[in-house]
Formats: sequence, C-alpha cells, structure tokens
Amino acid sequence: MQGEAQDRAAMWRGNDRSGRCQYTFSVPSPSETSCPQNGGPEMEGLKARLSLLEVLVARLSGGETDTPPSTHSKAHKDLQDSLNRAIGERNLLQGEKARLERELEGLQGRVEEMRRETERLRSKPCPAQTPAVPPSPPLQDSTLRRPAGDSAWQYGSPSDFQELKAEVTQVPAPGSTQDGTGCGDLVSVAEPVTHRKADSIAGKYGVWMQDPEATSPYGPNMVWRIDTVGSEIRQLFGYEDMEQLSKGFPSKVLLLPDPVEGTGATMYRGSLYYQRRRSRTLIRYDLSSESIAARRELPHAGFHGQFPYSWGGYTDIDLAVDEQGLWAIYSTSKARGAIVIAQLDPNSLEVRKTWETNIRKNSVANAFMICGKLYTVSSYTSPDTTVNYVYDTGSSQGRTVSVPFKNKYRYNSMIDYNPVQKKLLAWDNFHIVSYELRLGQQAK
Repeated sequence: MQGEAQDRAAMWRGNDRSGRCQYTFSVPSPSETSCPQNGGPEMEGLKARLSLLEVLVARLSGGETDTPPSTHSKAHKDLQDSLNRAIGERNLLQGEKARLERELEGLQGRVEEMRRETERLRSKPCPAQTPAVPPSPPLQDSTLRRPAGDSAWQYGSPSDFQELKAEVTQVPAPGSTQDGTGCGDLVSVAEPVTHRKADSIAGKYGVWMQDPEATSPYGPNMVWRIDTVGSEIRQLFGYEDMEQLSKGFPSKVLLLPDPVEGTGATMYRGSLYYQRRRSRTLIRYDLSSESIAARRELPHAGFHGQFPYSWGGYTDIDLAVDEQGLWAIYSTSKARGAIVIAQLDPNSLEVRKTWETNIRKNSVANAFMICGKLYTVSSYTSPDTTVNYVYDTGSSQGRTVSVPFKNKYRYNSMIDYNPVQKKLLAWDNFHIVSYELRLGQQAK
C-alpha cells in the first residue's frame, strides 16, 4: 500500500492568506529519493517554463500576473504596438472606403446625367428642311408696289402708307468702340461669370481657352482646358461648347508629347502654344495633325520659378493673343525681373520685336494683352483689386491705371483675353470664370 501511495499524484485545493483559491499538486519523483537543497538545473528549467507559461496566459487573458516586471512590460508593449497598427490600418481602410464610395456616387451621377442627355437628344426631332425661297424679282422703281391678295395692303388709301426705305445702321459689337477697329483702352471689367468648378485637386490651378481664329476640324465654339496641378501635365481636354464644359463632358482628350509648365498656354489659329516643363522652350502643337509643328527657345527668358507672377506656379512665361497676334510676357536677368513683352511669329515662334517695361513681374498677380497693350492685375487673392498698369507697345510708354477687378474665389491663377468675344477668361481657385469688358475710345 505504501508503494502504491508513492506512485500516485495527489491534489489539494484551498484558500491562501488573501482568500484566493489555490490548487496544489504533489507528484513523487521517480528517480530521486530526496530533493536537492539548492534546486538544481531541473528546478531552474521548470521555473523558466512556468514563467513562459504565465506570460502566455497573461497575453491570452489580459490579466495581471506575478511575472517579472521586465517580461510583463515587453509583452504589454508588443501587444499595444500590434493593436495600434491594427487600429491605424482600420482607419486607413475606412477612409479609403469612404473616398471610393464618394467617387462611385459622383460617377453614378455623371452616368445618370449622360443617360438623361442621351434620352433628350434621342427624343429631339430633327430640324425640318426649309425649302429654298426663290429670289424676288428686282423692283423697277424705288416705290414699293402693293402685293396682290395681301390683306395688310387691302384697307385704307395709298396715302395712308409711306414709302419704305431700306436703311442700314452699323451697331457696334459689345465691348467694341465706335471707331470700327474693335480696339480701345480698357474702361471697365464686369463681375465674373462662373461656368464650372473643377472636380479634383488637380484643377485648383489651370488654363482654359477658346481659339479666336479656329480652323478645321474644330469650330469657334470649341473650349479647351488643361489642369496644371502636378509634375507631368500632358492632358488637353476639348469640349464642343460652353454647355458641355459646364456639364463636364469632354468630346476630345489629347495627350501632349511634352509636359506643360505653368498656366501660360494659349490657343491661336488651330494650334496650342505652351511652355515646355523646366525649360524656356516654346512649343506650337497643331491640333489637326496632333503633332508638334514648331519648337523654339525664348531667348534669355527666365523659367521654372526665376521670374514668376506674385502667386508663383512657375508662371515665368505667359503666352497671350489679342487683335495684333501672338505675344509672350516674361522677364530676363538683363531686365532684372521687369516685364519684357515679345511679339512672336505664330508659325515659327521667332521673336519679331521686344519691349522692356518698368514694372517688376513678381509685383503683379497676372497680365494680359488687349490691342497691343499690356495690362497687369494687382492682386490674385484680394476680392476687390484693380488692373493697375498699362504699357502701350505702339508708343513704348507705360502708365498707372485703376480699373476695378474682382477675384471672386480669391486665388486667380490665370487671366487671358479673347479678342473675338472681348472677354477675359480666368481660372480662380478651382473655378472657370469669364469677365465682360468695356473698351473706350482708342487713345491717340
């Protein structure tokens, strides 16, 4: 009986001094008759295994153990780091999910708009062919004869009707002057009209254009747009008219062979003119052949942040079009930052003539050309600013002016003049806007 008792394990359960329940196991050693006084290697190994077991139990249960402080602290730190990473990844995934959901809603909205537009066009009847009206026979004298059967002429005596005379009165187009040239000094700039807001951060700055002398295959109503936020700007978007621009439905997307720098591009005679990125090279891109038609450096011109407008944006070279042709607005080291105006050959981009002004380029927000005159805008952020300077290339004289100008959205990064519409086209903090102009009598 005593031998059997020695081979069996025994277990006791009871409360310790603090009242906690404890289990005690008693297992006889199969080989030792007595326990070593100092514990021995087996005891040390057992203690190490028990410590590891306590750490694992603490990780699984989250409870406190009596493990050494260093072991417990390291385990807690590892778990906390893992938890923080998991929370961070979860937040990133939730943010990405919300962004994708917003983009999906936007795309679904645009698809729905396109569907409605398609249905509207399908239901719209084709215009009826109007039969050609044969020309009336020439009158034999200056008096209008009474047409037979016309009730408007059948009542009253002939003396009740006066002889009708054809008179042609020339009515000037909006913004033009009475001298017939269409040119004059800038008198006023109307409130901006908003046409569209850009969809993404890429459209905070940009340039939009209409060719004043459009050529086939694109008509005068075609609108072009370039978003200029980014390092590789190559996309040119085309819209059939202003209505399609306002809806955001491009009919043409061209990939330019060289990247664009700044917001100084312009359209003229079927070509896009722009500055190549990180260079003073000007490029004429032919829209009909979709290829580069001319390439030339603008002599001594600053580029990539050397002489920009006050708002920055690598606006060192600004191309413009007016009634007298194609221009470049820039500066050079020789001019010490003052604005230089160059008239360019629209085919070869060769400089025909230059003028050096006495106003510094980085002191003004933007500039544009009207009738061979340079106009500058004082501020790009102030909601109420002015056109503050004009330089006449005809007389090589400059003077200060004060024509009120509105920056409705307080970050105007592009202003260009369209000589056919007599309007300013601008890009103001994501918004595509235009301004009606009034030109006064041409100064003598």
